[in-house]
Amino acid sequence: MRRHGWGAHTDPSFQSQPRTTREVVRRVAVYLRPYWWLVVATIGCAIVSLGFGLLYPKLTRYLIDEVIAKRRVEALTPAAVGLLGAFFLREAFNCLRIRINNRLEQNVIYDMRRAVYARLQRLPVHWFDQRASGDLMTRVIEDVNNVERLLIDGTEQGAVALLSIAGALVFMTSYNPTLMLVALTPMPLLVAGALWYTTTAHRRYRRQREASSAMNALLMDNLQGIRQIKAFGRQTHEDTRFADRADDLREGTLVVMRAWSWYGPAMQFIGAAGIGLVLWVGGALVLKGRMEVGQLVAFMLYAGMFFYEPIGRLHGLNQMLQAARAAAARVFDILDTPEERMATGEPADQLARAGVSDHSSGLAAPSVPPSWRARGEVMYDQVSFAYAEGKTALRNIALRARPGEMVALVGPTGAGKSTLVGLLPAFYQLDSGRILIDGHDIRTLPLATLRAQIAVVTQEAFLFNGTLRENILYGRIEASEADLVAAARAANCHEFISRLPDGYESRIGERGVKLSVGEKQRVSIARALLMDAPILILDEATASVDTATERLIQEALERLMQGRTSFVIAHRLSTIVNADQILVLRRGEIIERGRHDELVALGGLYAKLARIQNTTFIEESFDRLADTTS
Repeated sequence: MRRHGWGAHTDPSFQSQPRTTREVVRRVAVYLRPYWWLVVATIGCAIVSLGFGLLYPKLTRYLIDEVIAKRRVEALTPAAVGLLGAFFLREAFNCLRIRINNRLEQNVIYDMRRAVYARLQRLPVHWFDQRASGDLMTRVIEDVNNVERLLIDGTEQGAVALLSIAGALVFMTSYNPTLMLVALTPMPLLVAGALWYTTTAHRRYRRQREASSAMNALLMDNLQGIRQIKAFGRQTHEDTRFADRADDLREGTLVVMRAWSWYGPAMQFIGAAGIGLVLWVGGALVLKGRMEVGQLVAFMLYAGMFFYEPIGRLHGLNQMLQAARAAAARVFDILDTPEERMATGEPADQLARAGVSDHSSGLAAPSVPPSWRARGEVMYDQVSFAYAEGKTALRNIALRARPGEMVALVGPTGAGKSTLVGLLPAFYQLDSGRILIDGHDIRTLPLATLRAQIAVVTQEAFLFNGTLRENILYGRIEASEADLVAAARAANCHEFISRLPDGYESRIGERGVKLSVGEKQRVSIARALLMDAPILILDEATASVDTATERLIQEALERLMQGRTSFVIAHRLSTIVNADQILVLRRGEIIERGRHDELVALGGLYAKLARIQNTTFIEESFDRLADTTS
């Protein structure tokens, strides 16, 4: 089939390591341990319900052979009431089982989802760079559900089915051992069918799960980019791309269903053939007077309801197991991914409940208290970093920023500016060298402590789908109302917020879609102000706004940078002329450094940029200048 746009399976997140059935069962069983009493209760109710169910054939035989055949009128009512009582008690315990089972099911889903989500929150940033959000959503929602079905339905129904088969064999043997052996005749075929399905099903279900993830990833991408799709008139193009992904899912599901369409009916036919054999041989025994009619009826009920029907249920559970294997492999891919260095400021018991373990950096821990606040001295000591082997992003970076200084980073696109500041809060782990804050290697600091020292304002402000209050308080959730308003005033956003009908309670939509670019940027500055960190990373945020809004943002940024060590990725020359240090980067190296006047006097690449009086954006000019000097 012809593909439109990006491939469905180019992302490595769509590939999962196969897992054995034993591994899947062993690992998912861990989530049952906290609720062992619910497991015991649900299985206990199922066994009691099964016990009353097993009385039904025995009471039926008694009713036929001892009451009806012998015309004992006085025993008819007690026998019928006993039969109804057995039915009632069976369903009463079944009702109780369902209620307990539902609670167990939801508890397990909650714990498993929480563990997967907690691990996602603690994975390195580069892990997300290679994966589609829609794929991860599928794993957290759909795949966890499939794994849970194995936990709950598989545990209960599997145990009850095996006990039912064992009970039926006992009763059938007590009635007629020869007929019991006849009932076992189809077993080799049933076992062979189960083995075939088990050994071939995993690849079919894995293909189906991967296709579902690919479709969900495209759907999320398109929903987030709906304005771009409409702006470029690409609805038809996206219709075709989605149809391709949906067709992959359709074909993958059909492959699964096609196999089940052979397997399921074949197993049912073999079971029905066993019933036919029992009726054939048993009928002959009744005609010869070697077996009573009621015994044959009871035997047939045991064989059908408590032998072949549970065997059929086990085949259905086998299908569920294979689906769960494919889903569990995708869930385990997340749970088995090594976490980034743990934010040990988080309570240990909370992390344990979330299924997250602590990992140290392997370096000696510094003597900093949990409430430690840095002065803001930052030093890069011969730092090198590569995103992938052979693709070096930074080479031997050395710099020192004193507390309160402003360090401006300039250079052409791809020079390594964003990478340099991204290493400071440990979004990525450097390959060599070290980064120090107030003399402490950042690798020895707990992530919670490290990141509490650094506020980040990006060029494209990201706001959550909530209220303005929630988004600003994200900087410091426990902040008071007075602190909230003060930060908003300092960021020049209090005025426009106050004009909104719901004020700070106004909902701003996904990614702050109800706000203008300038309004979103000022809200993100208020969030950073409220955090009150001693170090600031600023991807200058005035590139896409009008002059009046730029002035408001610039005022807010000046307030934000006051008294803080600031790393500014500059997009306008006017921003950096007063910087304490200007670092000119090119191809991952610092090629010039100094203050504005010093670099102009140097006569290098920065000086050529400074002579271009009508330049709007630094990067565009650097790109042109770099091309002419390369």
